[in-house]
Amino acid sequence: MKISHFEVFVLGDGPEIDPDKGGVEPLACIRVHTDEGVIGLSEVFRVPPGVVLATVGGPETHFGRLLLGQTITHPERLWQHVWDSLIHTNRRGWEIIILGALDVAIWDIYGQMLNQPVWQLLGGIQRGPFQTPVGAEIQITPYCTLVSDTWGGEPMFTQQIKRADQLAELGYRAFKVEPMMSTPADVVELARRFRNTLGDSLTLMVDVGYLFNDVPTAARVCCELEQFNLFFFETPFPVDVPDAYAKLAAKTSIPLAMGEHGVTRWEFLDMLDRGQVTVVQPYMTTCGGLTEAKRIVELALPRGAQVCPGNWSTQILGAASVHLAAYSPITPFIEFAPAEVFDSPLRSELQNAGFPVHDGVISVPERPGIGYELPQEIIERFRIR
Repeated sequence: MKISHFEVFVLGDGPEIDPDKGGVEPLACIRVHTDEGVIGLSEVFRVPPGVVLATVGGPETHFGRLLLGQTITHPERLWQHVWDSLIHTNRRGWEIIILGALDVAIWDIYGQMLNQPVWQLLGGIQRGPFQTPVGAEIQITPYCTLVSDTWGGEPMFTQQIKRADQLAELGYRAFKVEPMMSTPADVVELARRFRNTLGDSLTLMVDVGYLFNDVPTAARVCCELEQFNLFFFETPFPVDVPDAYAKLAAKTSIPLAMGEHGVTRWEFLDMLDRGQVTVVQPYMTTCGGLTEAKRIVELALPRGAQVCPGNWSTQILGAASVHLAAYSPITPFIEFAPAEVFDSPLRSELQNAGFPVHDGVISVPERPGIGYELPQEIIERFRIR
């Protein structure tokens, strides 16, 4: 089976729906076609669609010249073929994110070829009997990322807590509040409001979105947050400064997390070792694909860290996260942008087409490949380009 051609199309909610309020901004999607009719699907989060359209196409395009006509032997071989071919380019940024999307689509094809779900081909469920409670069923637990229409103060507190309460009623079990662009006091107050309203049984994370530049301020905030039993504290600093992460990690019992824009295992390795981060959050396409995400798990495991895949995008990307989580022995949660609380028709349609969440968990998928089926009706309704 060989790669015959690429199909790129762009979906979005349209300009009237704000991406910062949960809308889906113009999102390039890729279908990889084969000469035997098997097709793999992925999305390319946070890469300008024009870049994808220009680089993924016929044999004259950047990725077309490397992959068209290639035999589907194993996704890792094709990943390495492209990686080695890019040795004289930057091998970071948009180039690796697009490679990551192609890799996910090729894994989708590979699973369909072998009539196996992708998690099985990654290595199967790797949780040993001594790490699994007796009688426990292997399921994937999403945590809900909560944003608000405005940042800081009472409107932020009210809206994010209301959304958390609504989702908890639907059975979701874990939540990440986001007091971005807020004062240190507001960061603490949002966590306090969550615990006061929803209690102590639900899992709580806090993401401040690179809010701080100095360790003393972040350390004071963490000291106050420790009483609220946080699962992790995400991106206190820009990820260009791993030493700051390490200094903060030495001052707090709260695990530190990063990784939403991390590309390649090497950036994650730097944050694990120099930054002393203990929760890494690779996006399945941004990091370089499922091939690279598996390697990130293999780096995090001997370091005693956790891998909680990030996804402030759609459930096309989320489907790939589910497969990594099914395989990984160190993935207690995956990120989930719940359509139930955001004004986004496209987000809602793509979630409905994806793996269902029942009682706050996702069952291990059994369909071959990734198993996400994108209805043509959604493409026709939301296609921008």
